[in-house]
Amino acid sequence: MKVSRAWILLCFIASITASAQEWTRFRGPNGSGLSDAKTIPTQWSTTDFNWKVSLPGIGHSSPVLWGEKVFVTSHDERAGKFHVLCLSTMDGSIRWKKEFALARSDKHALNSLATSTPTADAERVYVCRTEPAHITLSALTHTGDVVWEKDLGAFDVNHGSGTSPIVHEGMVVLANEQAGESSLVALDARTGAVRWKTPRKSGSGSYSTPCVYQPKQGKAQLIFNSDVHGISGISPDTGKVLWEFDKAFDKRSVSSPVLAGDFVIGSCGSGGGGNYVVAVRPGEIATGKKPERGYEVRRSAPYVPTSICVGDWLYLWSDGGIVSRVNAATGEVKWQERAGGNFYGSPVYAGERLFCVSTTGEVVVAAVGEKFEVLARNQLGEQTHSTPAIAGGRMYIHTSGQLVSVGGKVRAVAE
Repeated sequence: MKVSRAWILLCFIASITASAQEWTRFRGPNGSGLSDAKTIPTQWSTTDFNWKVSLPGIGHSSPVLWGEKVFVTSHDERAGKFHVLCLSTMDGSIRWKKEFALARSDKHALNSLATSTPTADAERVYVCRTEPAHITLSALTHTGDVVWEKDLGAFDVNHGSGTSPIVHEGMVVLANEQAGESSLVALDARTGAVRWKTPRKSGSGSYSTPCVYQPKQGKAQLIFNSDVHGISGISPDTGKVLWEFDKAFDKRSVSSPVLAGDFVIGSCGSGGGGNYVVAVRPGEIATGKKPERGYEVRRSAPYVPTSICVGDWLYLWSDGGIVSRVNAATGEVKWQERAGGNFYGSPVYAGERLFCVSTTGEVVVAAVGEKFEVLARNQLGEQTHSTPAIAGGRMYIHTSGQLVSVGGKVRAVAE
């Protein structure tokens, strides 16, 4: 059977597009943290890095990727500069760097002014930077030109900022939930014009990045977590609140929502403890059924790290390094084991292993299943509060001051 050149070209373009979209937001595809990569090594040393590049200042944001471009942010506190960088996935060379003035802000000692993770699509990369007088969303081309900027008003959270934008259906969506005037906002990705803005109650500040939930019937919904509103389902078309379970949390929500079977998973906590994970069954628009609490996990629950669902199992990785395997349908805890270390980054999954980076820059690699086993402890040699990104068969990790690439094989990716 003859295969036309046009069909071959179409398949090639489709494969490139799929590859390009591997990791374009915080925690990758829909915030799940899941990758199908098979080329991430279990054990490595610094000599096994594909490359390691020093960045200006520090940052806790995660890298995002499109094709052979990796985007990351950092902040030079002494110079008062916020940096957006684009590097080559092939060799780590800096393709371009954009600087923005950024006023000094109050923040938690463990936070940075470059904690928000960018998001990207085929044409642009979108970045959020925060100072007391302004929350600014910016769109830059893949060659570093500023397309538009939108001032969303003042910011008031004494711990600093950290929530990240996402791209959905031609919009850039951001949760601006803080002690001051709060809202959920969607901007036109091409122009920066406001598509919709949904007022929210003021609270202690949310650091949660939304995800997209597709019910069995009806249209997709945007899912947001916050201390005041709990877990909410929002219409992407209008910003209308479709359902809300405001009793989900009694403390600040830092982790992001995760989909696990019939549930949306969220967590809350504080530096003083009282952390718990909650599973909420979304409301049903067609029947009018209200959302309801499914179950809670309170023992050794994470506060900052976002959980991860692999098949029928939910894995919780706590700030104190306790890993739990939970039946995603029932909430039954099958096991809890100690990985060791302290963690602010979230776990990602590839090749039947979990990878999570401790605050000291130790990448703990664990086999998960019926039995928990730490397979390796790989050293990055620098403080790390970020979550790894995986694309093109490689892992990218933003330490406080560097960007590291490990795994996979060098291969060209068409623009």
